[in-house]
Amino acid sequence: MDSTLPAVAEELLKEIRKAFQETSHVPDDLLLGLKFIFGPSAVPALDLVDQRSVTRVMSPSGRTAYQVLGSSGKLYTCYSSCHFCTCPAFGFTVLQKSESLLCKHILAVYLSQAMGACQELSVSEEQLTSILLAGEEDEG
Repeated sequence: MDSTLPAVAEELLKEIRKAFQETSHVPDDLLLGLKFIFGPSAVPALDLVDQRSVTRVMSPSGRTAYQVLGSSGKLYTCYSSCHFCTCPAFGFTVLQKSESLLCKHILAVYLSQAMGACQELSVSEEQLTSILLAGEEDEG
């Protein structure tokens, strides 16, 4: 985990990782903590993890991004290193209104990492560049 989230959120994600490694499930107390810290993003993020909607995209140089297939069927690009997502909810509720720490897509990335549930996709440098630039074209 990168230290871009508040310490309590980082600690919760570490506890989820540990519990999942030991028992292959997340205990109720940690699920309640997830709901308390991340609010309305928690349950939809867990749904995305259950549906295996998170893909880690890696290039030969080691650059990594995540793609999350949203519940609407749209593909969003996420960056866990700076917890950023290309979805409109991230721009509005996280950046503009500061109502949430992150969107459901980024939370799904963190949970998929903790639970080892990320799909893996190796791409060329050119393909990764194209993926990264596609998000900018959508915004422009």
